[in-house]
Formats: sequence, structure tokens, C-alpha cells
Amino acid sequence: MGGRNNKKRQHMPLPLELEKVTGKVTKAVYDQMKHDQVRDLKQKTAVLKQRAAAAGKSRPATTKPAAAAGKKRPATTKPAAPVESKKRKSVPQPESDEDEDDDEAAMISDDGPDGGWDNAPLESDSEMDDSELDISDSDDDRVTRQPLSLLSDNSDDSGEDNSDDNGGVESYDEFESDSDAEPAVTFRDMEKRSRKLDAQRAEDAEMADMELQAQDQALVSEREIFSLPSDEQVEAEKEAPLDLTQVQMRIQEIIRILNNFSELRDPSRSRNDYMDQLQRDMCFYYGYNEFLMEKLLQLFTVSEAVEFFEANEVARPVTIRTNTLKTRRRDLAQALINRGVNLDPIGKWTKVGLTIFDSPVPVGATPEYMAGHYMIQAASSFLPVMALAPQENEKVLDMSAAPGGKTTYCAALMKNTGMMVANDANKEREKALVANIHRLGITNAIVCNYDGREFPKVMGGFDRVLLDAPCSGTGVISKDASVKTNKGPEDFGMLTHLQKELILSAIDSANADSATGGFIVYSTCSVTVDEDEAVVNYALAKRPNVKLVDTGLDFGRPGFTSFRGQAFHHSLALTRRFYPHAHNMDGFFVAKFQKTSNKILVGDKQVVPAGSGAKLKQKKKKD
Repeated sequence: MGGRNNKKRQHMPLPLELEKVTGKVTKAVYDQMKHDQVRDLKQKTAVLKQRAAAAGKSRPATTKPAAAAGKKRPATTKPAAPVESKKRKSVPQPESDEDEDDDEAAMISDDGPDGGWDNAPLESDSEMDDSELDISDSDDDRVTRQPLSLLSDNSDDSGEDNSDDNGGVESYDEFESDSDAEPAVTFRDMEKRSRKLDAQRAEDAEMADMELQAQDQALVSEREIFSLPSDEQVEAEKEAPLDLTQVQMRIQEIIRILNNFSELRDPSRSRNDYMDQLQRDMCFYYGYNEFLMEKLLQLFTVSEAVEFFEANEVARPVTIRTNTLKTRRRDLAQALINRGVNLDPIGKWTKVGLTIFDSPVPVGATPEYMAGHYMIQAASSFLPVMALAPQENEKVLDMSAAPGGKTTYCAALMKNTGMMVANDANKEREKALVANIHRLGITNAIVCNYDGREFPKVMGGFDRVLLDAPCSGTGVISKDASVKTNKGPEDFGMLTHLQKELILSAIDSANADSATGGFIVYSTCSVTVDEDEAVVNYALAKRPNVKLVDTGLDFGRPGFTSFRGQAFHHSLALTRRFYPHAHNMDGFFVAKFQKTSNKILVGDKQVVPAGSGAKLKQKKKKD
């Protein structure tokens, strides 16, 4: 601000030499020149009066003929004007010496140049004749007027534009420019400049369109050039495979063609040819066996399949579940933050989960973990318990409980009331189950070691049953990369058979007459249809006394009702699928049944699976 004020205090007019070059005359400079002319005229008039008074004492005064005749005398002198206009008003000469001051001041037109201040032409010094410089015919009384170029004493000898030092006077010209640059733009030229700018913009837009078209043509030409490798080339690549960069480029090219197959395809190639090549390339690039790659590619579009495989290459964030029997999530979060842990709530769908981004100490070695304030648990394993929604004072069964994350979550929701039966067929895994139950302070749990398929003969009549069935693990590949290669057709055949037996056992273990329950939840950490919808559809066919109900989970994708020619029950849309690339959690499947009756009809016999360890009762159907 100090610099701007100092410049305003310096009353330095715009250099007139610059004005001559640029053709600009500001109104402030014009007024200054008019003021100087009036001042000079007054000074000359005062000198003339003094001389006339001195001469009157020595000789008698003579009357001017023009004044005696009452006529106006013609102007004998032509006052110098800073700006010459095409039209000038006629200024009458004063009739007496007393009016000479006012009349001579009026000789300078109050109106600006007709063409405007910015377009007024300047007269050069060479064009000024003696009549414009002389105001008297007498040599003694001659007072010469300075030319316009000498009115400014502060012009810069270096020729630079000192527009900042013009005494705070702004030019009327909107576009300031140096004398070496293009000519100054006036108000008259603004429309022309606007048209030029519009034309330039239109030209730029046209060039941009041409560049986009060129890029599109280049892409089209690249796609036209691409062709699938021949059978000989495929065999040669088995011996000397391409590098990963080349394979990745070919995968992207095939995906582009498949997304616009009708226009970009090679007429001599079918869609299966492209899919087969894509499958081989993705097996090589991501490290899957061909059997599993084919199954996973069937679930998604080719573009989404790439997103799924890429998500499996990234580890899921570490998540923990607050043990509400000992603390609240807010208190737990504050305690961990005080230890330098960077965390955040998992999402709005859970009130007990926290995501751990960074921790200076191992999450499984903090005092809070040892005290049982939280359980390290994947966010996806919250979902089956939330769908089951166990209530207080209920009898709940977890058929595959180890290592105890879902079991302890159910016990926390039940507030250590009722009875929580935690079963697992693997006795070694039960060690971790027992340890977590003790650490988290669970007091209503019973741990047992039975084959789940025989469980209804051991104990039954449960209000709610949770079956997190053994599966291929295709939803947790980011945790166990060995799944990519060690799962084949035999494994899927064995697993699906076991899952079907377990789900029937879980249904038979539930009590349809329960006042609050009669619910069964089936879940897997797999995304294949063989282990999910196919098993659920089998259970609906084998146990007509159950039906699918809403899981209560407000996110996730609905299950398939038809898949590659297989038609499933329409109620399978109530099941939920979760994917790592879509929900940032392990792949998971959740289905919820409700048992409507304890009696089922098998052929001609009405079977009543007691589910309480009693023998099955059979009753002949009446004719």
C-alpha cells in the first residue's frame, strides 16, 4: 500500500512522447494542457496590461477602431491547442480589455475531440507554424508557447513506458501495451478484437475436434491391426511365453473387442476364440489354473472380472470387532488412538467394527487385545451373525465355530444369556476357539467336537442355527494365494457334497415351533455358484418345510436366480453376495432360511425329524 500511495503522490503526467507513438490522449492530460494554456494567457494579459498602463502615462490612449465601430475584431492570433479537431467553434474576440481574460479562456474548447479522447490525433512539432507559437506581432511582446512535447519534463530517456508513474491517472484505454508490441486497442477496436478472439476460439475448438478424431482413428486402426494368435503361435508361447507387459496389452485389447464385439471382431473368429485366448492370458498373468479361471470368468463381465482379479492381488484392510461385553467402540477407539493406532469405523452398516490402517504395535499384542476388548475379525464374517440376529435367552448353535469370531459375536449379542453351543469337527482348531471364548469373557458357551452331519442326533431344538460351511475359499484369495492353483474339479465336487449334507443337518437341528426363532443362516467365503446358490436351491428342494427370508443386510448384490442355463428358485434373490472389488471386503455369500414346520413328507411317508436326539418317527400315509 505504501508503494501505491507514493506513486499517487507523485504528480507525473503521462509522457507525451509515448502518447504520440501510441496515439492515446487521456482526459487528465488534456485537462492539464488546457489549464497550462489558460495560465499562460493570464500571465500574458497581465504583462500587456502593465505595459499599457505604463504607456498611457506617457502618451494618450487611443481607441481601437473595432471597438469604436461596435464591431468584433477578428482574431489576430491563433492559440495553440493540444489537440486539433476537424471542427472548431468560432470564438469571438473580447470587446474590451476587461473581458479579455474570460474570452481568451473560452478560446480553448471545453468539448473533447470529436473522435474521443483515445482517438485524438496529435500534432507533431514540425507541423506547428509560427502563428501557433506566437501570440503577439511585436517582437518585444512575443511570448512563445512551448510545444506539446515539452509539457512533460519527466519522460524517461530510456524510452520505457512509465505508466505506473503517471500521478495516479489511469488511461482510458482498456488494453495497455508496450510500444514495441502490437498497437494499443481502443474502444473502437474492441469489437474487432472480440471477433478475432471468437474466431481464435472456434479455430482452437476445431483443432481439438480434429485431434480427438485422429486419436479415435488411431485407436480404430490399432484394433483393426490386432489379431488373435494362431494355434502354432499358442503352442510356441507355451514353450517361450511372452513377458507380462505384452500379455497385459493383449488382455486389454481382447477386452476392448469383446465390449464392442459386433464392430471390432474378426469375422473369421468367434467369441469363444477370444474368450479362450483371454482365459489363457489371464491364467498366465494372474497365476490361476484354467479350471478356476473359467469358473470365475463366468461370474462377471470381462471388464469386471479384471477388477475382481486385481482386487484379489491387494490385501484387505485389518478389521477388529469390539467386544460389547467389556467395552464400547468409542472407548476402545480412544484407547487405541492414544497408543498411536490409526483407525476408522468400518462403515454405517456395523456399530462394532473398526478398520486399522496403521499401528506402531501389533494389533494382536496390545493390552486391550489381551484383556478381551476386541477380536481380530474380517468384516465379511460379521455378516452371517448380523443376518442370524440372535436374541437373549435363546438356544443358538454354531455348527462350524472355530476360531470363535462368530461364536463370540453371537454371545455378545445375547449378552451372555441363554445357551451358545460352539461345535467344530476339527479338534485342533478348537484350541483357538476355547482361548478366544475365555479371553472375551463368554460365559454362556458350550464347546463340543462333533461331525456336523450327525449333529441332529446329538442335540436339536435350537432357536437359531449358524452354518459357515467349509468352502473353496475363492472369496479370500487375497489371504491365501494357494487357492489359485490347488482347487480343481475334485475339490469342488467333494466340497459341494459336504455343504449339502451340512445344510440339511442345520435345518433339521432348528426348531420350527420356537417362539422367537426357527432361523437358519448358511454362509460361505466363496463366490462360486456351485457352493452358494446351487446348495441353497438343493436345500429348498429337499426340505420343503423351509423358506428363504430377507437377510436384513441392506447392501450387497442379490443372488442368482438363473446361471448359465440353470434355473434356481425365485426366492434366491433374497440371498446376498459380496465381492472384494465392489465392497472392499472378502468375497462372501449369505442366505437366511426360516423353518415353517418340523414335519416333512418324503414319498409316501411323513417324516418328522425331531432334531433332539430322538429316533426319526415315521407314519404311513392314509389311503
